[in-house]
Amino acid sequence: MNPYTINTNDEVQTSQLAERLAVLLQPGDVIALEGDLGAGKTTFTKGLAKGLEIKRTVNSPTFTIIKEYHGRLPLYHMDVYRVENAFEDLGFDEYFEGDGVTVVEWAHLIEEQLPAERLTIYFYHEEDNNRKIELVPVGKRYEQLCKEIFS
Repeated sequence: MNPYTINTNDEVQTSQLAERLAVLLQPGDVIALEGDLGAGKTTFTKGLAKGLEIKRTVNSPTFTIIKEYHGRLPLYHMDVYRVENAFEDLGFDEYFEGDGVTVVEWAHLIEEQLPAERLTIYFYHEEDNNRKIELVPVGKRYEQLCKEIFS
């Protein structure tokens, strides 16, 4: 599938993109986030949370691996950077197949456990606060999401 690309100039625009996506999300949707430290993954997740009507403060679950938030849909926010064994059974599939939306930061580290269909979003730090954000849909559901966001 062809990627959909957008450039943002600040955290507000990154968050707004995520909010637009959030209103379209359904239970069982999986979003894989990739990018260097400080590229915008957590900012994007905060925007998703806002779009899902989550009131709690969202921050990276670096040391806890998974944080759960409740709004219009549950949000399962994973940061798998510190997962030592990609094949360790941490019950990820229960989240992927659950009643909420799952966001996985550093998703390539558990590639083998990710659902075949998902939306992978790459964050590239350009200059200052500018970001290039590339959405790569895998599967019809995610292709449709991207078309709706970029229409």
